[in-house]
Formats: sequence, structure tokens, C-alpha cells
Amino acid sequence: MQRDVHTSSRAPGPPVTAPDTAATPQLAPTATATGAPGSPGRLGALGPVGLVLAGGISVQFGGALAVTLMPRAGALGVVALRLLVAAVVLLVICRPRLRGHSRTDWGTVVVFGVTMAAMNGLFYQAVDRIPLGAAVTLEVLGPLALSVVVSRRALNLVWAGLALAGVFLLSGGVGRGGDGAGVGGGLDPVGVAFALGAGAMWAAYIVFSARTGRRFPQADGLALAMAVGALLFLPLGLAESGTKLADPVTLGLGAAVAVLSSVLPYTLELLALRRMPASTFAILMSLEPAVAATAGFLILDQALTTIQAAAIALVVAASMGAVRTQVGRPKSAVPEA
Repeated sequence: MQRDVHTSSRAPGPPVTAPDTAATPQLAPTATATGAPGSPGRLGALGPVGLVLAGGISVQFGGALAVTLMPRAGALGVVALRLLVAAVVLLVICRPRLRGHSRTDWGTVVVFGVTMAAMNGLFYQAVDRIPLGAAVTLEVLGPLALSVVVSRRALNLVWAGLALAGVFLLSGGVGRGGDGAGVGGGLDPVGVAFALGAGAMWAAYIVFSARTGRRFPQADGLALAMAVGALLFLPLGLAESGTKLADPVTLGLGAAVAVLSSVLPYTLELLALRRMPASTFAILMSLEPAVAATAGFLILDQALTTIQAAAIALVVAASMGAVRTQVGRPKSAVPEA
């Protein structure tokens, strides 16, 4: 999720609030980026579906690149680099106004930044221990659970049960293993806990993304929250990695992770959301666990067992089903985050 302001490492899941405020909150970055500058005409030629798929591929392959960077910079160091570079880019592009905001406005953006930092930190701790596809699948449970909680339709309990069945298969036989797999093909329980924690933060991120988007124009709130997250995580990254973060190669790879996982996907998703319904966008985002599993296989040589592949498919199906259940509900029946 690893969508960090989407993060992440963007993260996907059914809409959980009214269309006017949540058309994008669960698609984290885009919620606060409406009207943000930067709409490259050539990118728009891909078509909205192509833009969303390209953004998802960028996020997950950025996550795979981050895993390869961890031996050089550590998990906390990678998060610090990603947040710092993304914050600098967004601050330069958006140039958010600092004056004229209330104490409540600043409190909201600070909590948004803290949530973003926690989501990223937990997710990267997870992918340091378990395969990327499994981590993203477990993380998606956060937005899915939020959708089930705020929805008052019994059918969503079916989708929740389907997702839990997928998680049971995915983490069955939990045990320890140096490559993230435990006895009997299970997952490292610590990695599972970190991924589930990242999912919980993703759900909170959705809520505060929507609130920030209502209080700040364009992408100003996102840029400021990213800066808050970067400032919080930089000391942790320095404590873990020290001068390793100043290595030119490490800096270059960290910048690539930030662009692939944050800057590029946010731009692509923003362009797509101007040309497609939020419900369609959410369904496409539900495919991210499968995209993550593909990136893990191609970049990290993380092959899935048949049971793990089936588990990911169950969670993807549950997420899509929850989205479809939400579509068509009267606006007044959907509680705001």
C-alpha cells in the first residue's frame, strides 16, 4: 500500500463515504489531489482504464524496487527516503499556502501525515518479512473492513466472510521462515501483523484523506501531510541507516521508489478520475493484490503456491463485490467518514 499516500502503496478498496467526498478518499492521494496541477496530455491518451492500470503497476513495481533497496538502507530508511522525496516534489509543485488555516485544519493535516507515516512504516516492515503480494492482500483488508463497518447492508458480510476465507488460506500454517514463508508454506506471523496494522492505518488514512480534502484546496493538504510524515520518519530512518542514506546510489533508488510509488500514480489516478466514475476506479484498484503478486514474482522471484494464489483471488473478489454492493446506494444512505 503500500500506497503511501495511497499509497500504497494506493491503496484500493471499496468506497466508504458519500460520492462527493469519497469518490477518491480511499484512493488516497486522489482524494486530496483534485484540481492539482499537472495533467500531461500524452498520459491522457492512454484512456482512463489504462491510466488506472498504469498507476497500479507503477505503485506495485515501486514497492518491489523498495524491497531490493532494503538491504542497503533498511526498511525505515526506505520509508524515510520515499516520504522525503515525495514531500519535496509535492511541495515544489503545489506550493501550498501556509496562512489562513484554522487550528482544526492543521490538526487534521497533522493527523493525516501521522497516519500516512504509520501506514508506510508498517507496510515496509511487512514486505521485509513476507512476499509483496501477500502483504498487499492483507493490507487491503483495512479499506474492506471499513466499507463493511459503515455499510448497513447484510450482503457486505458475505464479502467480509469471503475475504476472511482468503486470509485464512493465505496465512494458514503460520510459522517462521527466513524467506517470509513458514512451516507448511505459512507466512511469518510478525510480517502478517505488520501488514494487518498497515491495513488498519489505511482505513484511518481514508477517513483523514477525505477530511483533509474538504479543508484544503487542490493538493495542498496532501503536500503538507506528506511533509509531516517525512519529518516524523526522517529521524527513524537516520537512526537505522545513518550515513547510508547519503549514498548517491541509495538516494537515486529512493527517489525512484518515491516517483514510482507516489508521484506518478497520483498523477495518473487524478487524470483517470476526471474521466471515469469513482466506482469503476475502485473496482480496478481492487486488482492491486494481483498486480503486487506479479511484481513480486517478476522482480523479487517470489513465487506463489496454488493456495496463496487462490487466497489472493478470494480477497480480490471480496473487494470487488463490496464495491459493487456500494454502487447505486442512495447518497443519503452512505455515512460520511
